Amino acid sequence: MTCKIDRIVSPDGSVILYISGRIKGADVEMLRQLIERELTAKSPLAMDLTEITLVSRDAIKALAAQEARGIELRNCPAYVRHWISREKCSGGAEME
Repeated sequence: MTCKIDRIVSPDGSVILYISGRIKGADVEMLRQLIERELTAKSPLAMDLTEITLVSRDAIKALAAQEARGIELRNCPAYVRHWISREKCSGGAEME
């Protein structure tokens, strides 16, 4: 399975991107573009990572960069959270 993204608008107007499967390669760019479109709408944005199964290093960098921008990462698996923390500590989370 590859990356699947479901967009849900909550009653308060915030947008939640439910991401499932694997995030790798071209998925990182697609996710970045989707986030940029959402941010232009000025609605609060969060990503729910409950169903993530595998992430590439590029995906970790992208997630860390988005979190640094203020996008909430909800239900982040422990291994992904640990890797994001390590990426931030190493200074590798550039803005994408």
